[in-house]
Amino acid sequence: MLNIMTIASILTAFIAFSSRYTSIHAFSSNYSPLTASKSSFRPNSALNSFFGNSKHESIGQQSQLSPIPKGISPFEKSLSKNIDIQGDFRKRAKGAIDAAIANDVKLLEIEFPPLLGGSQSKSQFDDFDNIQELDKNKDWTMLLAPMFLGDKDFQKGKTWLVFPDLKECELAKKEWAGQRYQEATFTTIEAVTNFLGQANSGNNNSEEGVSYDAPWGSSLMSGLSQILGGKDGDAGLLGDKSVLDPIVPGENSPAKLWFLIQPGNGGPVEDWVNCEKMHNIQKEPTMVIVNGALDKVRGGFYPAVFFPKLAATIDRFYNKFESIFYLKPFSDKNVYGWLYRVYPEPWQVVWENVKPGKDGSPEVEYVVVATLDKKPSYSDTIGMLMKASQSNK
Repeated sequence: MLNIMTIASILTAFIAFSSRYTSIHAFSSNYSPLTASKSSFRPNSALNSFFGNSKHESIGQQSQLSPIPKGISPFEKSLSKNIDIQGDFRKRAKGAIDAAIANDVKLLEIEFPPLLGGSQSKSQFDDFDNIQELDKNKDWTMLLAPMFLGDKDFQKGKTWLVFPDLKECELAKKEWAGQRYQEATFTTIEAVTNFLGQANSGNNNSEEGVSYDAPWGSSLMSGLSQILGGKDGDAGLLGDKSVLDPIVPGENSPAKLWFLIQPGNGGPVEDWVNCEKMHNIQKEPTMVIVNGALDKVRGGFYPAVFFPKLAATIDRFYNKFESIFYLKPFSDKNVYGWLYRVYPEPWQVVWENVKPGKDGSPEVEYVVVATLDKKPSYSDTIGMLMKASQSNK
């Protein structure tokens, strides 16, 4: 038994090292260059002369845009630590999800900095570990899901909280024990993919390849967990399976709303592959991916030669997602700003005009320098922010 336990410890440490739980990096590392096509933009009228484009919105049109949230600048740390930034994000995301569902949009993306706000607020310039990010995204979604319980369509387990792995599901169910949180169905990407694949196996029109794509090493760890469990069953190396809520056709299945919490981002790329499988098998639920770093998937961060399955999902699946609440920081060439959108509004490029305040501390003015019908590329966004900065000198 000692030898088995030693082997188990080594394997567990190795898997953990390569997994989502030990990824430590700067907050900005998740923000790879955007690859959306170039779009015609509508500059702010005050900046129209240097953009050289006569097509711009009126003051009335601009007033209809959602203002950018307060306290998000790295120069507003004292403010960000004293206001509920994430609560503000959730309110905006809730309205955007409602609008998208009303328009029958099924594939939704939410992207925002999850560590902003509160006493431990961190900006894109701070270091963080992936456990912090996972915890924040988990808690953020746990607080978002009950906001839908006012509509009976989302009650009785019809809202699914789909975690990237069993450990995260286990933590969430223990930490959020209140009835309004337990109203949702707690499950994982693996459990949902396997359930849907088995339920659809007798369908002659079933999608090809409906079985779960397991990350490298997970099968080994699962087998080892069974061995160590002996007659008592699974030893729980990958998590406690008893926390998974039953999925019962006609009761909580099919779901009305799927929240997928940080799939792939900091974890195995197979998460993203399995998300497509879930949707292909059951298209009725609205799928909301929360901080899944889809820009990295679409932006070529994972070369097709090494990740062919993931690459195949981009055009047929991930390029179809609607960014319904999107707030991403940009900092390059000494300019600071944001790319921002709340569905169904246009995209906003927002420049941070940082000036000395009365007490000598920085004072931030957020200036909308352009609104766009389509998402701009990274280079285009930086270009707009640089022009805004230069015009102010």
